[in-house]
Amino acid sequence: MTVRYLAIAGIATRVGVSPNTIKKYADDGRLPEPDAITGDGPKSVRGWLPETIDAWNASRPGRGRKAVNDQ
Repeated sequence: MTVRYLAIAGIATRVGVSPNTIKKYADDGRLPEPDAITGDGPKSVRGWLPETIDAWNASRPGRGRKAVNDQ
């Protein structure tokens, strides 16, 4: 079975914010540790399991909008 991970754009869609916002969260260390990393160096890609992002989104302070799954 293939495991599907969310990248920056997928997280943004899931939580209802822009990809730029999620990139800033990642750069600032406000996202949880990734569940997977592929590649090496600056071209590496981080991935998060949907349940990791759902738990983070449910507990993050200042949620201004509802998550896509909550609608």
